[in-house]
Amino acid sequence: MKKAPAILPKNLKILKDLGEQIQLARLRRKLSAEQLAERTGLGRKTISNIEQGSPTVAIGSYLQVLFVLGLEKDLSMVAAADPLGRKLQDAGIITQKRAPKQTKKP
Repeated sequence: MKKAPAILPKNLKILKDLGEQIQLARLRRKLSAEQLAERTGLGRKTISNIEQGSPTVAIGSYLQVLFVLGLEKDLSMVAAADPLGRKLQDAGIITQKRAPKQTKKP
């Protein structure tokens, strides 16, 4: 079994809310979890984990579920507005494309 990454409680709440929203979308479409599992090619347990907002489920699995539910475009809206990033850009703060290389400590 995969070890869950260390995630802040606030972010766990976001994942839990996402899972609940996915479950509601499934129920609105009158799909059982088993039907969703068949249509996505995922296991029933993975669907359950997604609906619980598990941080151990791969984002590709979340995307596959959103696609079957017809909601994949919602994911493409993430960071589309990005007000903080735009303010930083407008302020002229130069950002590098890559993070600086870490120096090795002796």
